[in-house]
Amino acid sequence: MRLSAEELRFAYGERMALDGVSFAIAPGEVFGFLGPNGAGKSTLFAILAGLLPPASGRLFLDGLPLDPSSRALRARMGVVFQEPSLDVKLSAEENLHLGAALFRVPRDEARRRAAALLEAAGLSDRARDPVGRFSGGMRRRLEIARALIHRPEVLLLDEPTTGLDALSFRRTWEALRNCAGPGGTTVVLTTHRPDEAAFCDRLAILSRGRVVAVETPASLLSRLAGDVVVVEADEATALAAEIAERFGVPARASGDTVAIERERGHELVPRIVEAFPAGRFRSVSVRRPSLADAFLHVAGEDLGQEARS
Repeated sequence: MRLSAEELRFAYGERMALDGVSFAIAPGEVFGFLGPNGAGKSTLFAILAGLLPPASGRLFLDGLPLDPSSRALRARMGVVFQEPSLDVKLSAEENLHLGAALFRVPRDEARRRAAALLEAAGLSDRARDPVGRFSGGMRRRLEIARALIHRPEVLLLDEPTTGLDALSFRRTWEALRNCAGPGGTTVVLTTHRPDEAAFCDRLAILSRGRVVAVETPASLLSRLAGDVVVVEADEATALAAEIAERFGVPARASGDTVAIERERGHELVPRIVEAFPAGRFRSVSVRRPSLADAFLHVAGEDLGQEARS
């Protein structure tokens, strides 16, 4: 199923949450909307999930205009919300059977699908255990399995790995990648995590209610040449201005760090150390660019900051 949107807009009073958002998602693609809190991700998720009508703009399903609240979309979509929605008093198996019943999956078929999904999620040995005994990562994988029980063409997820440890994060993404691909489910997600965004086939960079770029993670990283020199300091904004003036290089402050994109960044480090008195900053280091750096480069804001409209 090909899902696309054209000029979606929505406002909360005078604050514009979505300001002309357009995108096109290919069948079987893992497509992410990357942005900080306040960028419009939650509003967009609510519209795609059919919970909120856009003020203007259109959604398209396989090229045909679609009402976001239409049953045609809901029947072909699985949704995983950021907040848990499992019944913790039921077993994993019972949660899946309940999800199947909501979509009128025949009972025998529901049992077969539940067994296969529990196996894929690595939960077969816990099928009859109450969900209340599960870890956060196990519950998240079960939420995804339940959203797939009716074999939707699109799986929509809101911040799918928030709060998960490294092992649960990896297992959750293994489950998502296994259900996507040619002939598989289209996976659409919102996230503020650059490590999560790296698993997507393509990313829409969402900033202040607008899509400012749609590219692959590799393409976004290619925008940053060379290294990133990172300087930690108490007065990062003032230091960034001084570095830019002294060395003629772009320097961006975020929190208590200054980031400088530069070819052969290691050559700049001793020059910075020599140029400032002891105590002017706490540390200086060099690393390879990340998607967080790419977001800052493209959107002009930090993923960790609250976006402003």
